[in-house]
Parts: sequence; C-alpha cells; structure tokens
Amino acid sequence: MNILFLDQFSDLGGAQRCLIDLLPAVRARGWRIHVAAPGAGPLKDYVEDYHEIGSGPYESGAKTARDLFHFAQELPKLAREISDLAKQCSAGIVYVNGPRLLPAAAMARFPLVFHCHSHARHRYAAALAGVSLATANATVIASCHFVAEPLCVYLAPNQLTVVYNGVDPATTPRPERNGSVRRIGIIGRIAYEKGQLEFVQAARLLPADYTFTICGAPLFSNPAARDYFQQVRKAAAGLPVEFLGWRDDIHTVLAGLDLLVVPSAPGEATTRVILEAFAAGVPVVATRSGGIPEIIADGETGYLIPDANPTPLALKIRQALDEETHWRRIACNARRAWRERYTLAQYQSRILNILEKVGASART
Repeated sequence: MNILFLDQFSDLGGAQRCLIDLLPAVRARGWRIHVAAPGAGPLKDYVEDYHEIGSGPYESGAKTARDLFHFAQELPKLAREISDLAKQCSAGIVYVNGPRLLPAAAMARFPLVFHCHSHARHRYAAALAGVSLATANATVIASCHFVAEPLCVYLAPNQLTVVYNGVDPATTPRPERNGSVRRIGIIGRIAYEKGQLEFVQAARLLPADYTFTICGAPLFSNPAARDYFQQVRKAAAGLPVEFLGWRDDIHTVLAGLDLLVVPSAPGEATTRVILEAFAAGVPVVATRSGGIPEIIADGETGYLIPDANPTPLALKIRQALDEETHWRRIACNARRAWRERYTLAQYQSRILNILEKVGASART
C-alpha cells in the first residue's frame, strides 16, 4: 500500500515528531511512504520521498480576514496539487497530519485519514474541518478526547478513534539526585501558549539555590513567537536560567532535571513532552489545561494546578521538590503509566491497525 502523508508544516513541532515516530513502523509493514508539506524544513530530512506543496511555509497563530480570503482563493489549486500528487504516488490513503491542508485533501477525493493533534479554538475552524471530514467520509484519529470534541458533532461514532501519543523509553540514564541542587525545566516550542514567561516569573519566587532550564525555540515562521521569546529572555535577566535552544535529544535534557514544568494555556492537547518525562522518570507539574488531565492523575502520576499563575506555580514547584518520598512515588507511578499505556510501540500498532482497515475498505 502507498500512503501520501500531508503536513501543514515542515518544521518539527509535536505533530511532526509524532509523524516521524510513525514512519519506521509504516516502512516495516512494507508500505511505501510519500511525504508532502509546504516548504523545505527539517521534516524532509526524515523521509526519502519528500514533496513541497502549496505556496510556501505557513505561519501559525490567529488568522485575519485577509488570511482567510487568501486561503479560500488558494484552496482549489491546492486540491488539484494534492490530487495530482496522490495519483502520481498511486496513493491508497491520504493521511493528513494537521487541519490546514484538510479541506484541500478532502476535495481530492482519495481515502482520507485525518490525525487531529490540536483543538479547534475557533468555531469557523471546527466547522470547516468537520464539514470536510463528513463530506470525505474520513477516518479521524484524535490525540485525546479534548481535541476530538469540536469535531464530534460532524462525525459518525465509527469515524473517530482516540489514540494517545507514545514515546520511546528514556535512553539517557538519570544521575543520582544531588540533594543540594534543584533544577527545574520547561521543554517545547517557544510560544505564549506554552507558558515560558510564567515559568520565568515563577522562578523569581523560588529559592536562590534553584536553577532553571528553558529548552526550545520559536517555530513555524511565527513573528509573534520570536517577539515573545525576547520577552522571556528579558524577564529572565539576572536569574540562573539556561537557554538551550532547540534540542533533538530530549531524553538527555530530561536526565538533567529534577522536575518538568508544563504551564500551558487553555487549549493544550496531551503534549508529548509529558509522556517523555513519564518515560524518563521525571515528575511533572502542569496546568489543568485541555487534554492534560487525561494523562496526568493529580497526586498520582504528576501534579496539576488550575492555571499558569506564577505564584501558585512557584508554590507547587517548591512543594513537589520538598516532599522527597512523594516525589519519588510520583515518578515511579508515571513511569508505570508510560509502560502500560504510552509506549511508542503501542502508539504505532494502534495507528497501523487503523490504516490497515482504511486501506482494506478502500480496496473492496
């Protein structure tokens, strides 16, 4: 079976890393992989058959009326481009890894799988995605129930399956924890909704012997994210904060942390860095945002706070690190949860089973 994978970005955010994790299992099944995305970012380095489509790299963030008008004008051309590419690849399935290309892919009239990694924050976006999926009779994979919710009204129950992300085991052993040092980190794309600024503001309220790590960079050609990054750096002046930039070796970064903080704004899905922390045995403090409570049980596999307000965030960080016995139990429980529910092998198997069913149905 030939599969055409479409992504709306060629930079490596969370959704793109999920796609990269899936591809080796697809190859092992003997299926042929074709990947297409706007732009020539680092995604192309992970595939042999890569195609650039669309008018260039898209930007993330809110869209203006002008942006939407331009998108509507571009849609028929993009649909023809996807259709021609699918025919060229003899695609049995078109797998769409993000909503921006979904309407055009639905118009291309090939068996369609949509992997939904994010919550449609605007009603028009949910309606556009939902109508496209219903029209194409698409199969939908959602990374959690939270991101699936806006689409459910448009779909039959058998069209949608929730498959939580999965990650590899930690490859870098964690050193013995030094009781005199506390290192707290935040890992991920630099953007206002990820909470790096609140993290730095909380750092100012913590003891002087705590140190902090910010790992990540602005992505997706987003000028607002670059401006936000400068705000974060300015707010961190004078604090023991280390900026690592973008890193692919997340397990190495996690191995140096006592605690991971995920202070996401409302609307977050089940960010995969939480599962990477589970696998590495690093406790997590996170906001009770979006799909995060679907994978963190407060007080059992991590710590949840209502929002990213710096004062309660700082209090929870200190409480977590001061309660040594509880800290270790949380880490052990989280690693067990990863082993039982969130391994990469489980994730790959569930996605491949869905693709197999879609492919078999398309052939009959």
